[in-house]
Amino acid sequence: MKKYTGYLLVGLVSSMTTMGGFYLMNDNGNNPFITNASNQKNGDFEFVDYKGNYGYDAPNFVQASNKAVHTVVSIKNYSNQRQQQRQQMFDPFDFFFGQPEQQQRRQQQQPDQDQPSGMGSGVIISQDGYIVTNNHVIQGASKIEVTLNNQKSYTAELVGTDPSTDIALLKITEKGLPFTKFVDSDAINVGDWVLAVGNPFGLTSTVTAGIVSAKGRSINILGKNSESPIESFIQTDAAINPGNSGGALVNANGDLIGINTAISSPTGAYSGYGFAVPANLVKKVVEDIKSYGIVQRGYLGIKGFDLSNEDAVKQYNKQFKKNIKTDNGVMVTELVAKGSAIDSGIEEGDIITAVDGKQITSFSTLSFMVGSKRPGDKVALTVKRGNTEKTYTITLKDAKGSTKVRSKADLTPTEVLGAEFEPLTERQKDSFGINYGVMVKHLDNSGKLAAAGVQEEFIILSINDKNVSSQDDIEKILKNYKGRVSIKFADYYGRIYTKGFTMD
Repeated sequence: MKKYTGYLLVGLVSSMTTMGGFYLMNDNGNNPFITNASNQKNGDFEFVDYKGNYGYDAPNFVQASNKAVHTVVSIKNYSNQRQQQRQQMFDPFDFFFGQPEQQQRRQQQQPDQDQPSGMGSGVIISQDGYIVTNNHVIQGASKIEVTLNNQKSYTAELVGTDPSTDIALLKITEKGLPFTKFVDSDAINVGDWVLAVGNPFGLTSTVTAGIVSAKGRSINILGKNSESPIESFIQTDAAINPGNSGGALVNANGDLIGINTAISSPTGAYSGYGFAVPANLVKKVVEDIKSYGIVQRGYLGIKGFDLSNEDAVKQYNKQFKKNIKTDNGVMVTELVAKGSAIDSGIEEGDIITAVDGKQITSFSTLSFMVGSKRPGDKVALTVKRGNTEKTYTITLKDAKGSTKVRSKADLTPTEVLGAEFEPLTERQKDSFGINYGVMVKHLDNSGKLAAAGVQEEFIILSINDKNVSSQDDIEKILKNYKGRVSIKFADYYGRIYTKGFTMD
């Protein structure tokens, strides 16, 4: 025992001597494990001995979790068409992330009728039953079932959708519901704590924690469902899995900062990052849907690329014999006729550096900032042209070139149907053995046709038992028409279907 006591005393004295030496060598006389940069020798690396927390309390998410779980619901998408089941609403964006083999087999075995084709999550945003979720969670549904955290179930009404942001608004008939509050998603910082709340794999009221990993992230995933996608996702390492889609991403206070939408994973399950639509954009979209029936979105009317993209810059310089350097901003490569930008004096080759004084770092940032405005709104666009910089005041237009806010009642019949139509060629008529019909083009997944199971390049044969051969025929049949519509169409293989829906 005396022997070990001696060793202990020697060790203690040695430690005290060493610590004293550290203090003497440290100019500040403070913590010896903190070294000033002026004392560091070139080529040295600094190490610190971590022996516990640094004097702050560990985060506690109990209160935020209890607040958030009661506002998040489970959503079942019922579809009576096998082709809609193949879209696999259960797993967010399989075409990007992959699909587990077991889940593929399960889907193939599903019957055609009366079975949920997918599951997801949603967030209650008002006490009277408005619920926000992802468009891909409810896409193609003939019936939408919502189950609250208290296990009460409701059939939900689809108020409207926006494929450009993958947001949908639902409504259930109920009062006095717990609901989440939006917070300013622009104010969050990389490194802030966040919680993902949803129903992964059908497990209700699941909460995972992480941090904001990045902001303004574009992953090129929404272009499949929209010609003008807006991607400026909040990236997080909180675990998000199939079934979390449409659920809440909340801050440490339990308030909404985003709607969980996608996961970056080689397996289709959590092993990477999650992406959420920012709350500021979600709020604008659902307010538009509630007030107007459709989303009001401003467009600049440009095409371009990120100046931070080195490959794109090299290709541009080679093609146009320029010497543009990589930088922040967006290079304008094409202008839409009668668009907001060209009417305001923007030219091809201009570099957009800021909107309303806020720096533009990427095309996704530009799309987000402009897409958060409505037609008729004015924005200040800072543009670099050569060695000069100028700010233009631009009045935004919609995709149709109008500065007016439109309601659902202002839509043309083909806009309600959600497609454009081309007459059949003589060869196509001979191939299908018909002398009438129109080909479906530019299908909008939020339209009536997509909801009825029509896909691009299907052939519309008749509407309300009247044969059609042009887009004008469709417009004439449905102009000022309200009520039930019967539509006959053929798929790629010539199989004939008849579906019905209402125009209002």
